[in-house]
Amino acid sequence: MTDHRSFPLWWLALAAALIPLLTIHITFAVSVLEGHVELCIPYWDSCTSISRTGRYGTSYFIFKGTMLPAALLGILFWWLNSRWLRQLGIHSRGVAWIPWLGLIASLSLAAYTLALGHAGDGFNLIRRTGVVLYFSLTFICELLVSGALAKHPQWVRTGRKLMNLCLLTLGVGILSVIIDGFAPDFHDTKDDAFEWVLAALINIHALWLALLWRKNRFRARLWTG
Repeated sequence: MTDHRSFPLWWLALAAALIPLLTIHITFAVSVLEGHVELCIPYWDSCTSISRTGRYGTSYFIFKGTMLPAALLGILFWWLNSRWLRQLGIHSRGVAWIPWLGLIASLSLAAYTLALGHAGDGFNLIRRTGVVLYFSLTFICELLVSGALAKHPQWVRTGRKLMNLCLLTLGVGILSVIIDGFAPDFHDTKDDAFEWVLAALINIHALWLALLWRKNRFRARLWTG
């Protein structure tokens, strides 16, 4: 006799979205309490980078202990997104790229996390490369998912809303580049704030996808027998 059991997957997407977002705020709070970072509103004051919040003291261990599992969850999250879209009947070429781009993005996050807190040109290069690849490839994955949903008859409105969120994220990135080109001194004072805003927008998109998985009752099935 074969037993068909299924369990919801939205909680996995929720974890993939919330763990990075909560981590950077927890490490910021701990760093403030331990005196490594000044108390401020990083989204506006640009008083500290995300990296600095997880570089010293207790935050160092919190950051690594949560971001490395988050990177593993990210690999699974993007693979399941491609499965979910195929389940909805979407089989475009872009969908096929999602798990691979998500894999590189997640591995980049892991490399960045491992290199954080270590001095040297090699570690600096790993951190810079890791954070750029993570942000850019994660954004591309979110853009591909949003575009695929926007072309589906039953998900057009939702897909367009997600696309608008992607456009907002892209707009923040472009604004950062423009300011850097025309007012580099001012950009240097606000560069960290742009990083915080981009991180928040990227994780908000992932959180939105988690809610869509729940709404769609996206589940995994296990066969035992």
